Amino acid sequence: MKTLVVELGARSYPIYIGAGLLEQDEPLAGHVAGRRVLVVTNETVAPLYLDKVTARLERFAPVAVVLPDGEQYKTLADLNRIFDALLGQRLDRRTTLVALGGGVVGDMTGFAAAIYQRGVSFIQIPTTLLAQVDSSVGGKTGVNHPLGKNMIGAFHQPRCVVIDIDTLNTLPDKELSAGLAEVIKYGLIRDTEFFGWLESNVDRLLARDPETLGFAIERSCRNKAAVVAADEMERGQRALLNLGHTFGHAIETGMGYGSWLHGEAVAAGMVVAAELSRRLGWLGAKDAARVGALLRRAHLPTQVPAGLGADRMLELMSVDKKVEDGQLRLILLKGIGDAVIRSDVPRAAIVEALDFCGAGG
Repeated sequence: MKTLVVELGARSYPIYIGAGLLEQDEPLAGHVAGRRVLVVTNETVAPLYLDKVTARLERFAPVAVVLPDGEQYKTLADLNRIFDALLGQRLDRRTTLVALGGGVVGDMTGFAAAIYQRGVSFIQIPTTLLAQVDSSVGGKTGVNHPLGKNMIGAFHQPRCVVIDIDTLNTLPDKELSAGLAEVIKYGLIRDTEFFGWLESNVDRLLARDPETLGFAIERSCRNKAAVVAADEMERGQRALLNLGHTFGHAIETGMGYGSWLHGEAVAAGMVVAAELSRRLGWLGAKDAARVGALLRRAHLPTQVPAGLGADRMLELMSVDKKVEDGQLRLILLKGIGDAVIRSDVPRAAIVEALDFCGAGG
């Protein structure tokens, strides 16, 4: 087992990475605050891992709430299912919520923990690659709104993150590829060496080689932890983690939540960002081509869906957390491993990049 720490002073917490962690009482039980536990999962993950987790937490009299599976259920209405369970069981502030599942479960559980009785503790047990390398770390929680993704939420850090690599054995291939989009993102924004390693090892990752997956997860979490420690509330450099996300969130919203996986939309968004960076003269043509090539090798989409034209994409992008004072902030690339935040990109250049990447088709 590897242990990393997200350094946030009094809110610091460990990330545990290893195989078979759900078969062990520790480290999970050691981070429960209080006497009771509510495990939040979904209908796909529950049959696979819920019994294992509740067995580890037996002394806390765990109860569970099973949510429907899918991004389309990441809503305020479905969030109430968690509050119904908490209140129905008369669980108080000395309760720890445990998120067992992918990014949707983690985001919803964390948000419920942030606002239930003005804040209770929670633990992340991510079971998808995307959640393991990204959404479970950093304390971003929330739900979607029909007009925009993740527009309702709060920062609320977990007590720990427990990453059992064995859970990836039951992950569908499409979900594995979606997680690789976020892994590739770290190489693009701040880790040139890692990007090169991914080009050499993407086939082993797709084949689910345990050692290769373990290295990629640990390297991704180290990158995420370093950025979060430097800018917890995303007042500056943490926004770099959103490479491809402004375009990607527009795709998710425009196509209908659940139609595209988050990682798929981010992959297409990163290609748009790379193409826009090339058109601005920052990213060389060869490096822009490397971005698309690696994403295609990871079995990810590299085109904006034809049903979303450039004007519609820009309309959707205007409802985004990264819009400040009416200015759209975009994460672009000066080079592989060198990302920047810009709010002065001409609309015409964005339209040209979107059209080139399929939005005009």
